[in-house]
Amino acid sequence: MLFPGQGSQSVGMGQDLYESNEIGKEYYQRADAVLGFEISELCFLGPTEKLQQTEFTQPAIFVHSYICFKILESQGIVPQVVAGHSLGEYSALVAAGAVDFENGLRIVRQRGLLMQKAGEKRPGAMAVLLGADPTKVKQLCEAVQEQGLVQPANFNSPEQIVISGEVKAVEAALGKSKALGIKRALRLPVSGAFHSSLMNETQNEFRQALLSLPLREPRVPVVTNVTARAVKECEEIRGLLLQQLTSPVRWTEAMQTLVELGYRKGLEVGPGSVLSGLMKKIDIRFECTPMGKLVDFQNLS
Repeated sequence: MLFPGQGSQSVGMGQDLYESNEIGKEYYQRADAVLGFEISELCFLGPTEKLQQTEFTQPAIFVHSYICFKILESQGIVPQVVAGHSLGEYSALVAAGAVDFENGLRIVRQRGLLMQKAGEKRPGAMAVLLGADPTKVKQLCEAVQEQGLVQPANFNSPEQIVISGEVKAVEAALGKSKALGIKRALRLPVSGAFHSSLMNETQNEFRQALLSLPLREPRVPVVTNVTARAVKECEEIRGLLLQQLTSPVRWTEAMQTLVELGYRKGLEVGPGSVLSGLMKKIDIRFECTPMGKLVDFQNLS
């Protein structure tokens, strides 16, 4: 089971599950109670601008992903291994039994708030580079380093890499990308430089929250963003979650790890189909099926 991160959200997400499934209704109501505001209403009705703010995006995607996981579980479908993209790593850990729903939701909410604050205090930007390999991206970041900090943030597929850093440096990178043979470069609609050293202060503030997070050994291996390898030991997981804030998401390598372990089928558990699309670019032998809408579960059964 693969769990999506930010960018998979959309207004209306989860409403079909809330209205037609008791699991959906139960966990949206529980989430509203834990958070102290109606994340359900924000998911169903928006507005888009608010749903795109990371302090709300993160709990919204987490709750939707968990509901999808519980519906699959109710049908007897459980994972043998899990992975999640950035925020999705928290959903993966809950699905693996390492964290319970309420504590997972609280830590995700805190993560989102701290990242939102960091973006407001020290504005940053992110951009996606298409037709870009790691060597070209390294050259690009080095070419604009005089403009400020910019570094690779997400290795999403062999030809899609996201960079993150100071606004001026990211804009300069966009301007130089064509000259280095990168097909397309687009700035992303985010409020901060996630997975970069601009998140150092957030990392320091988040450390205490992670130290107090109750963790159990996961029932199944979790392939992590930072190492792209499967882990099961609690303290290693805790440390990697902290590192994840300022480290690149090694998604391509993580998916290659799953293939090396012998997996050829997976479910994208949560809103959208971003991870299924990336998997087609990473390894065509791996069949990934999105599971985020009521119709998906009806087709599965």
